[in-house]
Amino acid sequence: MPKQPATGALLGLALGDALGFPTEFDDVPSILATCGPWREMELPRRALVSDDTQMTLALGRALDTASRRGRLTPERLERPLRREFVDWYHSPDNNRAPGRTCLTACALLTEEARPWQDASQVGSKGCGANMRVAPIGLVPGLSDEQRAGAAQLQSALTHGHPTALAASDLTAHAVQLLARGTDPAGLVGRLRSYALDRRTCYDHTWLGDLWTRSQDPGPEHFIARGWDECLAILDRLRHAVRTVSPETDPCLATGAGWVAEEALATGLLCFLLFPDQPVTALRRAACTSGDSDSIACLTGAFAGAWLGADAWPADWTERVEHRDDLSALGTLWDA
Repeated sequence: MPKQPATGALLGLALGDALGFPTEFDDVPSILATCGPWREMELPRRALVSDDTQMTLALGRALDTASRRGRLTPERLERPLRREFVDWYHSPDNNRAPGRTCLTACALLTEEARPWQDASQVGSKGCGANMRVAPIGLVPGLSDEQRAGAAQLQSALTHGHPTALAASDLTAHAVQLLARGTDPAGLVGRLRSYALDRRTCYDHTWLGDLWTRSQDPGPEHFIARGWDECLAILDRLRHAVRTVSPETDPCLATGAGWVAEEALATGLLCFLLFPDQPVTALRRAACTSGDSDSIACLTGAFAGAWLGADAWPADWTERVEHRDDLSALGTLWDA
């Protein structure tokens, strides 16, 4: 049976989110006191997700709508994505501790005459953009340019800081590499090469004049700031993979994950510590002192893309919130 990487990644993302959501604002001793040994953490009976999964589904639906209209372009993606984000903003279910940046930007996006660049929060590099970007690494048929552009655009609608753009691009690229079967042992090196290649590439087609909202002297300077922060965290990650004990809090090595590049690195670290033990990787990610649900949802996306739908226990996937919607998108893209 094919491994179904899209289904595996989307379900893994939601499972990580549901496992980490109850522990998000606790330190590790508090989590252990409540949950017991981290290697035995259990998914809550009501496996509710946070805004991380809600916004992943919003992006997934927008991608599906845009793809049905023809080749993916900035114009075809921006309209349905903006509508999905505004619908999420107004939803009564938007009560899962959403991030301030997403709320601020989506409130501005409700004004239809406002260019999206004017809604973008160019000072924010919170993790709220790269925790939802996995679908762009999973949807089939995109060129490298489309994938990178779409990953950065979906970030820019809310999080316009260059590090948020670069981290979203890197996250989508990592998901795509793992879904295609890239050996996890070589993943950090591949990501570092990708970041170096793209370091001064500002994509005017997808981002328009976003950079002018910053204080940078030019677009290449603007985007290079983001890639340089991502390159620095990839170097920390490469060292951590070789030296960190799985028994210590991963946030101590690669950051607490409240900002984009740290969420990417710490989510990847948890996956790379246990590349063939996806449930253990999720438990490690959820038992962290930082942004546990975002870290764990990224870990779940990486593990699911690598191992496929069979990575996850049936009794977990059967009760995770939004299972049917996630499975429907996964099945569509796996086909």
